[in-house]
Amino acid sequence: MNYIQNPILRGFNPDPSICRVGEDYYIATSTFEWFPGVQIHHSRDLKNWKLIARPLNRLSQLDMRGNPDSCGVWAPCLSYDKGTFYLVYSNVRSFDSIWKDTPNYLVTTKDVTGDWSEPIYLSSRGFDGSLFHDTDGKKWFLSMLVDHRGGKFFGGIEMQEYDPVGQKLIGEVHYLTEGTALGLSEGPHLYWKDGYYYLILAEGGTEYGHAMSIGRSSDIFGPYEFHPENPFVSAAAKKNHPLQKCGHGDLVQTQNGDWFTVFLVGRPLTTHGNCILGRETAIEEVIWKEGWPYLKGGSRVPRLEISCPDLPQFLHETTSIRISFDQKEIPMDFQSLRIPIAESWCSLMDRRGFLRLYGKESLTSLHQQSLLARRIQDFHVRVTTSIDFHPDHMLHMAGLVFYYNTGHYHYACITSNYEGTRKYLCVITSDNFKMSFQEELVDVTNQESIVLRGEMDRDKLQFFFGLGEDKFEKLGVELDASILSDDYVREGSNRYRPAFTGSFVGICCQDLARNTHHADFEWFEYKEIN
Repeated sequence: MNYIQNPILRGFNPDPSICRVGEDYYIATSTFEWFPGVQIHHSRDLKNWKLIARPLNRLSQLDMRGNPDSCGVWAPCLSYDKGTFYLVYSNVRSFDSIWKDTPNYLVTTKDVTGDWSEPIYLSSRGFDGSLFHDTDGKKWFLSMLVDHRGGKFFGGIEMQEYDPVGQKLIGEVHYLTEGTALGLSEGPHLYWKDGYYYLILAEGGTEYGHAMSIGRSSDIFGPYEFHPENPFVSAAAKKNHPLQKCGHGDLVQTQNGDWFTVFLVGRPLTTHGNCILGRETAIEEVIWKEGWPYLKGGSRVPRLEISCPDLPQFLHETTSIRISFDQKEIPMDFQSLRIPIAESWCSLMDRRGFLRLYGKESLTSLHQQSLLARRIQDFHVRVTTSIDFHPDHMLHMAGLVFYYNTGHYHYACITSNYEGTRKYLCVITSDNFKMSFQEELVDVTNQESIVLRGEMDRDKLQFFFGLGEDKFEKLGVELDASILSDDYVREGSNRYRPAFTGSFVGICCQDLARNTHHADFEWFEYKEIN
């Protein structure tokens, strides 16, 4: 029998919103501070998925300059109605105080892989917005409410009508529910089935107590009664299960009438330990009993594998392990931090056959970094790149970085002495913003191209260097890769700091003197080690 293996979207792909259009299935996931915003994957069999679009690709749609770590695009909702795709998203601008700045927007398109519209502003009352298309033609915007009074924060779920002609919210704001006793109610999605409105919520926080709750009402305005065996999905009571943090999800019905749910999960290295791959997306089949959904496996805990639905197999081309930068476009796997990928700092034209990065601000910057990175999607990976870089000051750096956020990364870089007469290799680690530098520098003054490699095996990371690809030497000591995880970042902070993304690996360049000095990268190789 053919099986779907969980998770279906590996590596940082949280808060899934699923949408079916005919025989095609689409999942949108959160991207936070990474640009372009929102990942959309496509499938026809619910097993094999391909990244096909990042719709928020213009500064006019998504301005994240200055956004704190793990802010930006939260919990998109992708839906479809009468020939148009609708995408609701939050661009979280601040989160540290009792007040949260959480503007919500809507963009639309006729072609999911084409250009999306300019954003329509909706509301800033909360985040995790979604759009429900009712059977009577009305459209309703839902979101959680941020309530700052008395440190409450999660104030329940609200709903307001959206006018597609006027392109704005209209009428009364309706308060639907404060959620269940699990608390921390967010991520609302609304459905209509067999005479009931069903309301799914993410509850219990996005860590190890996470869950999906579901309520129903015969009236869209409520009151909503909740599932008799709530929560509908959760692994909170099964600490040793390999899929943890299960929650924040969505429902979809196939063209054959079967039901499935997608939701985020985390795969910890140890029991309730660090999840270095971030929050991922899994799937389960749903059956209905007495008007309530249940996981087909007979438990609220999702399975590692489920039977494939009766849908035609959908295969897609596999991407190359090695990317040569002799092409016209940056491969879709790569994203930048907060700012659009632009020829002004990231050029495939200025030196043919190479990707040229013009050095910008430091790895601590919330505004303009010259960094391209991709998700780490397996527990054991080997990543290699070839760099031609000629620094002439100690404030010039370029190299290979394993990155979580502005305060947590491991960076193998090429740099210089103050006079610019010597070229060195070094390793820099930032652990909760505390910097450490490799004591012994490697002198590579007379070398043109340097090959840098990083091998991450679960919680261990070792850098290497070579003057070609035939022989590599260790660069620095073995490092702790587990600091590149939500769990570590939250626990290590002396104040609350959002931590919702996952580990990335990429290439970068800094010119902390004038923001102009460049580095040339010939190729980049990402290989999963089985």
